[in-house]
Amino acid sequence: MAIETLALAIGLLGTGAVAGLVAGLLGVGGGIVIVPVLFYVLPLVGVEEAVRMHVAVGTSLATIIATSIISARAHHKRGAVDFGLLKQLAPGILVGVFSGAVFGARAGGDVLTAIFAAIALIVAANMAFREAGMAVRQGLPARPWRDLIAFAIGGFSVVMGIGGGTLSVPILTLFGVPIRRAVATAAAIGVTIGIPGAIGFIAAGWGTPGLPPFSLGYANVLGFALIAPTSMLLAPRGAALAHTISPRLLRYAFALFLFTTSIRMALSVL
Repeated sequence: MAIETLALAIGLLGTGAVAGLVAGLLGVGGGIVIVPVLFYVLPLVGVEEAVRMHVAVGTSLATIIATSIISARAHHKRGAVDFGLLKQLAPGILVGVFSGAVFGARAGGDVLTAIFAAIALIVAANMAFREAGMAVRQGLPARPWRDLIAFAIGGFSVVMGIGGGTLSVPILTLFGVPIRRAVATAAAIGVTIGIPGAIGFIAAGWGTPGLPPFSLGYANVLGFALIAPTSMLLAPRGAALAHTISPRLLRYAFALFLFTTSIRMALSVL
């Protein structure tokens, strides 16, 4: 048991390190890495299938609060966060977050898994095949379309347990926002999503049977304690790399990871 616990701790620390780097580099909040890893790790420590995806999502939302704050601060120091853009999107995102938290708490684990797998596959295809700089127009559309886009970012992000950058970066760049400004702003969006999203999953899971030890609702404190510190330490490194290297090779490698993860999670539902 002690060896299994140690192996789990090492795996969670490694997950936190990768999540932090990815959060800073791509503005994705790290949840796109954390959720699938927890999805496969939690059954190894006896977490029931009925709640494992909820715990993975809730724990991820808790950890990306810390990661996104550190990442957003690092980007802000470089003057890259577009607060005007964030102000435009925030109302729709918050409505989406609350709606997504209610839906995610009531949905079955298979539904959450299927949604994660489907969106991850779309994101992987976008990262692998979309040409750099491709945009449908310059600037976000007017309301109500802008609010609908923000609602989708917030809602799907909470259901998936991600910080929002996974969806907001490709969407923002599709509307002509420069990639570095999109990445930096996405880190701030992660804070907007993570805090109310985590609170929602904690409240929804309170008293639910079958949760692992040290859980507050659907958020696991042990997972947070192991993942969050390493994510916070590595997020500024990722943010610095985002301003110095070409992300092309990383984009393809990450797309392959997402594609493989999506297929495996989809198969687990069937």
